[in-house]
Amino acid sequence: MSQIEQAYLAKRQLKRGTAGWILLAGLGVSYVISGNFAGWNFGIEQAGWAGFAIAAVLMAVMYLTLVLSLAEMSAAIPAAGGGYSFARQAMGPAGGFMTGLAVLIEYALAPAAIVIFIGAAVESLTGLNGPWVYALFYAVFIGIHLTGVGEALKVMMVISGLAVLAILATALVLFGQFDSANLMDMQAAEGGSWLPMGWYGVWAALPFAMWLFLAVEGVPLAAEEAKDPAKDVPKGIIGAMLFLLLTASLVVFLVPGAAGAQAMSISEVPLVDALNAVGARDLAITINLLGLAGLVASFFSIIYGYSRLVFALSRAGYLPKSLSVTSERKVPARALILPGVLGFVASLSGEGDLMLAMAVVGATVSYALMAYSHILLRTQRPDLPRPYRTPGGRLTSGVALVLALVALTGVYAFDPRAFWYTSVLFALGAAYYFGYSRHHLVAKTAEEEFALLADAEADLQPEPEAELTPVVN
Repeated sequence: MSQIEQAYLAKRQLKRGTAGWILLAGLGVSYVISGNFAGWNFGIEQAGWAGFAIAAVLMAVMYLTLVLSLAEMSAAIPAAGGGYSFARQAMGPAGGFMTGLAVLIEYALAPAAIVIFIGAAVESLTGLNGPWVYALFYAVFIGIHLTGVGEALKVMMVISGLAVLAILATALVLFGQFDSANLMDMQAAEGGSWLPMGWYGVWAALPFAMWLFLAVEGVPLAAEEAKDPAKDVPKGIIGAMLFLLLTASLVVFLVPGAAGAQAMSISEVPLVDALNAVGARDLAITINLLGLAGLVASFFSIIYGYSRLVFALSRAGYLPKSLSVTSERKVPARALILPGVLGFVASLSGEGDLMLAMAVVGATVSYALMAYSHILLRTQRPDLPRPYRTPGGRLTSGVALVLALVALTGVYAFDPRAFWYTSVLFALGAAYYFGYSRHHLVAKTAEEEFALLADAEADLQPEPEAELTPVVN
């Protein structure tokens, strides 16, 4: 490796060995946990409870098969770019960029939407809201990330733990009030009480079902900061997914089962309203506070995710290379701050629902491309070392691919604007890549990029001190 290449990569190093698999699993739960508190329930309005339950099962299968595919690729290709790195290995620079762009759309818009919901939660508790609230939350949590990844992940674990405690406490209270008749109290239409909006409603409910798991795929973005990426990342992402299946099952069954599907289908705070409906008003006040912790946990962790993705895309030359320069604490400061500023500007629109729908479009496109990457790597690179192998192989990732494409069309069924606005972002990104960035890549192939990184890491390791030989007189 030339001195120029070594100097370039020396300024773009993350802090290795920071996160074990438990911290990574916590990161995965933190990405998602806000979706358990609100948002998913609007799918009941689209499809009725049974229709939404069908949509939730389909999306659970999609995420589980995707996570198992990502576990294999993250162990074989432990790079900070996550899905972008896998796609570049399988489909070349263009495929890598389009996958990275899809994930970036998801991770840039989701915090902007979540901070709007945080503002609404702060207003319900204090009566205060406005752009200054959004700016304050961005500034505080980007500031925590700037202190270092280890400190940030520990703060995130505490916040996520409070949110999980809120879900478990709510479930414990609602379990004794469960009545299956409450699940079917929607007004019957063309499909009866089971499917009041017919199968079209199930289709339109898919984006809401995704909110129960959206962004768990971001765990591999922490691969370069893991203690043992080949073991920790697969264990972390699978552990997070299994736990999220538990929390999703609890809220989907117990919340409408205790308080009624009709009432919960239009609730802004379904866990709180369900507790109030069964007379647990004191706990409802506490859960309202902890629901804010859930929103903050997802906001905080997705900021981490977008910074590592921007860092990886910038280091490879897809985005301006200055964005991947790291601080003395091995933190990609510019990759944290610039997308945060853009997200704050987007939040000023106040249209959180639209931005979340656009984030879902980016997510489903990235899922399809990542699942396809797994199929290609199994076919084209059977010799690639795989410390973890996906059960079912290409069949598993094939299921994820098909369901991701179905979920993508579900966004169009719910809100065509989100579909077309996101298509414009993809078109602009493609024009940028083919017109400019493909001519400025640091390495021509994924293998070359990974080789440079491995060489740089070896060159930057401190040399062991020489052992002293005792002198015998």
